[in-house]
Amino acid sequence: METESEFINKYHMQLDVGANQCSSILTKHIKAPVHIVWSLVRRFDQPQKYKPFVSECILTGDFKVGTVREVNVRSGLPATTSTEILELLDDEQHIFGVRIMGGDHRLRNYTSKITVHPEKIDGKPGTLLIESFVVDIPDGNTREETYCFVQSLINCNHNCLAEVSEKMALHSGNSGQNNPAED
Repeated sequence: METESEFINKYHMQLDVGANQCSSILTKHIKAPVHIVWSLVRRFDQPQKYKPFVSECILTGDFKVGTVREVNVRSGLPATTSTEILELLDDEQHIFGVRIMGGDHRLRNYTSKITVHPEKIDGKPGTLLIESFVVDIPDGNTREETYCFVQSLINCNHNCLAEVSEKMALHSGNSGQNNPAED
């Protein structure tokens, strides 16, 4: 079985980072099987299932690579909408990629890639989630400020994803079977 660093090198080290951009790679160990975590991550049409700052999502087109979504953001963030495109969805390798195309926020040229990988946690099926991102540094912000803001959002999303996934695993008996993604 591949290690965390091998997954990072294989899927996340190809970041093309410009001079006025910042990037990072974040990981999260989730006490739920991959099929449960992936069933939530892959739902480009329903990010609000685990992203607490999303109140609504409306798709334009079919649910496939190239589909655009309009996301409404809950109050508390310096934004109300975001327009995003699904760039990568690989159900076999568990790879998900999104690019933000617009919206009333400061995340310009933002791209994100998420991969999920099986692992054992306390002898039970678990998931290693890895997310990498690249984003422009907005005028008036430093690299550190941008990095901290984006990392805080992602960590919040990861924590909520873990909470929802772990509850789903408890209710399903944490069987570790590879069930198809559910609505």
